[in-house]
Amino acid sequence: MNIVLIDDEPLAMDLLERRLKELYEEACVHKFIHFDYNKNSHILYETDVIFLDIEMPGTNGLELAEKILDTNSEVAIVFVTAYQAYAVQAFELNALDYLLKPVEKDRLKKTLDRITSKRYDRSAASYPNNHDKKLSISVCGELSFQYSNEEKEVISWRTAKAQELFLYLLHYCGKSIHKAELIELLWPDYEPEKAYTQLYTAIYHIRRALRHYRKHINIKNVQSGYTLQIEEAQIDIKSWESKLESAPKLELSTIELYEEIMEEYTGSYLEVNDYIWAEQERFRLSQLWAKTANQIAACYEKKHDLEKAIEWYVKICERHPEEEQAAFQLMKIYAEVDYGVLVHYQYKRLKKALADLGLEVNNQITSWYENWEIGNMPKV
Repeated sequence: MNIVLIDDEPLAMDLLERRLKELYEEACVHKFIHFDYNKNSHILYETDVIFLDIEMPGTNGLELAEKILDTNSEVAIVFVTAYQAYAVQAFELNALDYLLKPVEKDRLKKTLDRITSKRYDRSAASYPNNHDKKLSISVCGELSFQYSNEEKEVISWRTAKAQELFLYLLHYCGKSIHKAELIELLWPDYEPEKAYTQLYTAIYHIRRALRHYRKHINIKNVQSGYTLQIEEAQIDIKSWESKLESAPKLELSTIELYEEIMEEYTGSYLEVNDYIWAEQERFRLSQLWAKTANQIAACYEKKHDLEKAIEWYVKICERHPEEEQAAFQLMKIYAEVDYGVLVHYQYKRLKKALADLGLEVNNQITSWYENWEIGNMPKV
């Protein structure tokens, strides 16, 4: 086992080394009072575990841990501190693991046993060799990950903030997002030091949660910020939009292709996550879906395939009950095929949906409905 110790207290570091040697005589231990990242980062590629002091003069242990994980995402990091409350309350390090100074032998053994267990196992059994497959990341509806012909995985995130941070970075995939922007978004009321600690901890949790997909999803430190990069992976909503943009003109001969593409839109963008920052994109994409669905319905209606036209107008009204164009066309088709009950139902549904938004039904639609209603009154 290759071990690195980083601590500005030589005596504490020597004691930890002795404890490690007592438990793992064959362990190869490297000690650093100050870790010069530029000079020593090559050591990290062969390191199994790092014991890192949280508080060192001029160095933030969590920020250093973050840089280390950029180099070797598989290394196990154990924080060492003299203050229990500082570790537990301020940093919530229970998921990362931490040791209190002076390090007790029994407690150290538990930590090392955890590191050598399946949780940190680098074997192929723990990390399936899926990196040659293409990964699909679904953001329509609920966030999930899936390899071809395999079950979807819905990750259980350590915290809601970690999930939102990941989704925000994914939202701006390939772009560098400054740390200050992330803190303003997620921890605006925290003191700066604690806010940065929360950020570093959340990044750690994301990397651990996504470790099975590390060949496809990579979060990098870039100029005081982060950038999320994907490789051999696709985001479902982006793939869907790209297919629509590259599809030939919509007409009867291509309508089946459009229907196949529209099936891939399985829910609104980040539908189960009520993030203010996602609202504009969610609205834009939902309007693109509605516009395309209206075009498909109109194409069927033009060819007098009323059954298919009704099917698509109903889909639109189910997703967007306030959509006047679709509702009006549906009412007119129902009137044409003598489905009077459904004309009434659709008008009342539209009226309620708009009233919920503080709006009224378009005068043209109301006038048409009232005239139709008069024309269908029972003869006395």
